Amino acid sequence: MSEQIKSKQRVSDHGEVFTRPEEVNAMLNLVKNETIRVDSRFLEPACGDGNFLLEILKRKLEVIAKTLAKSQKEFEFQSVIAIASLYGIELLQDNVETCRTRLFNLLAEKYNLIFSRNISNEYAEIIKFILEKNIILGDALKMTFVETNWPIVFSQWSPVNQPRKWSIKRHDYEYQYLIAQSGSPYKSVQQYFSCYFMDIKNAQPIN
Repeated sequence: MSEQIKSKQRVSDHGEVFTRPEEVNAMLNLVKNETIRVDSRFLEPACGDGNFLLEILKRKLEVIAKTLAKSQKEFEFQSVIAIASLYGIELLQDNVETCRTRLFNLLAEKYNLIFSRNISNEYAEIIKFILEKNIILGDALKMTFVETNWPIVFSQWSPVNQPRKWSIKRHDYEYQYLIAQSGSPYKSVQQYFSCYFMDIKNAQPIN
């Protein structure tokens, strides 16, 4: 969206003001090399409806389409890595849902443009699963989920070569320790066995 506010009431209640596309691009160009590295991770602690994250995904998908995707399955895997590298925290539920939808739709449109077909239901479910984990309803200052007040937990998704090509390993961490300035080690919440990327919803925890 190009408008900077949805309503004066939302500005008053939540300080909600959206960043214009030209400003988004200008800021992202300051770290341009990272925005075109597919596995480079980005966290937007007040993501709104996703203006920054959407532009980053656009850049990553262009790189995938031009240089990395040698096949449909390769494109799917690299796109999962791109989606999994984007994280957002947002106070308002409608913005969370809109952000997830915009990211999903961008990927679906790119996929359709390249392969002249819609993404499969199975692949769509994987993308939506990751977006639900990565774009969350939370308070970045309190570092808690809005609905439960529990500490925010994010999943790190890393490409690995085991047990087979195009596998991913999931590792969950508490957000507050990821951004701590004290030098404290990251607090691991749960690790999962690596698996083929299309099976990531069913990854088994390592006890």
